[in-house]
Amino acid sequence: MSMLTPPGMGGKYRITGTAYPRMRRPRRRGRIVVVGIAAAAALGLAGWGTFQLIDVFGGGDKNAVRSAAAEACKPAKPTPATQAAVFPKPAAITVNVYNATPRAGLAKTTADELKKRGFTIGKIGNAPAAYDKKVPGPGILLGAPGAAKGAFPVLGTQLKGTTTKTDTRATADVDLIIGTAFKALAAPEDATASMTALLNPKPAPTNCAPKQQ
Repeated sequence: MSMLTPPGMGGKYRITGTAYPRMRRPRRRGRIVVVGIAAAAALGLAGWGTFQLIDVFGGGDKNAVRSAAAEACKPAKPTPATQAAVFPKPAAITVNVYNATPRAGLAKTTADELKKRGFTIGKIGNAPAAYDKKVPGPGILLGAPGAAKGAFPVLGTQLKGTTTKTDTRATADVDLIIGTAFKALAAPEDATASMTALLNPKPAPTNCAPKQQ
């Protein structure tokens, strides 16, 4: 009889050897491992989802945003059209000055002032019947279609508020038809500033902040 056998018990209740009955269930290690793996996977998916949500509300790829902003801050390249814009000098522009107002002598005094500013003067006189006393503004610049990209902008620096119109003439001269609202040509300093801005246009502004030194 074993030492583990209580006194008075024997037969089929006798415990022999060194083993003794276990009073609890054996642990199911396989289930614990599976549960642990599932929990780790769930935490990983939750973390990845949170990162994606933050990324969406944060505006996407920050590097892509920085690259786009840097590209927008680069100075614009001149187009072939702006590179080819060469304006004639005042001396190369022949101006015919016509008076469409009732004020006598206005064409002559205006032509004399334009000549002082370097323009070549052609005809001087009263406006044709189609324009006589029919120009309500300061004046009209009239010329061939090619004048719109050359003579008109240059001559327009001398008189603000003029309108332009083209006709079928084959010559390069330009008519300045003085209108009822004409008072005087632009002041020499203002005309010079306008001419400088025409010949040296400033680049388009950007929203880029200056670099910190």
